[in-house]
Amino acid sequence: MGNQVSERSGDLFASGLCCSEGVLTAVAENQGIDSDLVPGIATGFCGGMAYTGNMCGAVSGAIMALGMLLGRRKPEDPRDDLNDAVRKLLSGFEGKFGSTNCMDLLGCDLGTPEGMEKYRNDNLRDRCREFTEEAAGMVMSLLSEIG
Repeated sequence: MGNQVSERSGDLFASGLCCSEGVLTAVAENQGIDSDLVPGIATGFCGGMAYTGNMCGAVSGAIMALGMLLGRRKPEDPRDDLNDAVRKLLSGFEGKFGSTNCMDLLGCDLGTPEGMEKYRNDNLRDRCREFTEEAAGMVMSLLSEIG
């Protein structure tokens, strides 16, 4: 199941969705969630939050997906499962790629013309697809751990 969601997120990214949108949409589809809010709710997280180079959009999309499935519905609901899953996601992603920060991961600032030129010239889109697929797969693995 995780591989299918990973592949789907990568395909969505390749079709024109950004990293955060691809992760959230693939997980939502897998869980039977059909909402007009998806992928739009994730759009501002592309490129490390509106191309500011902060937290990787794929990671942000994964956190949104976990929140969508494990988040509270009422103020008195517990947050432990979600917080544990987010910590594991952050740790696992950073362990695999060395950072959760977009600018660190890509080595360029997507908010500048020079950064976008490097992104295109160095074919960094392939790296972003890898981040997207990995983040979506991590969500599915974490969900299966929780049961």
